[in-house]
Amino acid sequence: MPDPLLEGRGLTKRFGGLVAVNAVDIAVERGEILGLIGPNGAGKSTLFRLIAGVMHPTAGSVRFAGRAITGRSAHDVCVAGIAVTHQIVRPFREMSVVDNVMIGAFFGHRPRPRGRARARATAMEALAVCDLADRAATPARALTLGGQKRLEIARALATRPEVLLLDEVLAGLNPTETDRTLDLVRAIRERGTTIVMVEHNLRAVRGLCSRIVVLVEGRKIVEGDPQTVLTDERVVSAYLGTSAHA
Repeated sequence: MPDPLLEGRGLTKRFGGLVAVNAVDIAVERGEILGLIGPNGAGKSTLFRLIAGVMHPTAGSVRFAGRAITGRSAHDVCVAGIAVTHQIVRPFREMSVVDNVMIGAFFGHRPRPRGRARARATAMEALAVCDLADRAATPARALTLGGQKRLEIARALATRPEVLLLDEVLAGLNPTETDRTLDLVRAIRERGTTIVMVEHNLRAVRGLCSRIVVLVEGRKIVEGDPQTVLTDERVVSAYLGTSAHA
């Protein structure tokens, strides 16, 4: 069996006496959509930050494409091929949509584009995937929340990642924007990008993900296929309540 594309072993993050992530093992296979769920405060976003280099683990290691990336900077991890979006979007509000995405093109995976024309072409390709090409000249502040979420994804795609980490990309969206974003995630996967997503929308997780990992109080309590995980008594008790069978 081939090695996983992305692997964390014994990942732990302490903040003083608080253990936010506690000895978590996680493996992501090439080409899959892996869901990461759990109640608020379970350590999901912290785990993302450890993988993306935004934070460094107190203990444990991260390997990507067969190479150790533990302790590398967020920029180095992005260049290596892992991009992350954030739950709270923070575009450069006064800059145009395309200029926002061009920053991702210059920031990300090497070889970097030579000059603005190539970076703009990369940005426009990402905007087309995210159905924002017609808003390229629009200031980012003029987009709806759904549009800004798709802009965040486009900026990540412009780095040309092998793995895309999506942190609650559906949060705050209305049903129409939710369906639109789910279609986008599927399209990105079909283009060959491996996806890991933190998500509270369980119907989306059930419909999108091939596997699910559940964190509770910083620990992994279960992982497996959606049907098995979402009906596991430990998950129902810790997180889902009676809605697990909805």
